Amino acid sequence: MSSGHSSISTFLIRWIAKTIAVSFAIAIIPGVSFAEASTDHIENILVLSLFLALINISIQPILQALGLPLSVLTFGIFALVINTAMLYLAGWCAATLFGVDFIISNFSSAFIASIVISIATWLISELLD
Repeated sequence: MSSGHSSISTFLIRWIAKTIAVSFAIAIIPGVSFAEASTDHIENILVLSLFLALINISIQPILQALGLPLSVLTFGIFALVINTAMLYLAGWCAATLFGVDFIISNFSSAFIASIVISIATWLISELLD
């Protein structure tokens, strides 16, 4: 029973870290934002970061494993492309299921945001552990 409780607390720590990291990325990266008409940014960030956390523990490891040869050949750049695709996927899920109007203006904004989110999530997770 304690192992299930441990995994839930681990997920909550990851979600909190991801929420802070997404907030940070939205604040500093031009081209990554919510629609102006959106009034509840905190709720939107929570929903977006929840999908990002769920995708990171379910789909992303599979894609990273399948893309490992390309990641090795590109010295890790392909892994960053996968992270960027996961940000797009999380934004699409949040928009489709909850009406969160997350805007990514171009690939370079998403690419930089995914790097910022990854680094910030790692740092925050280390601090929260």
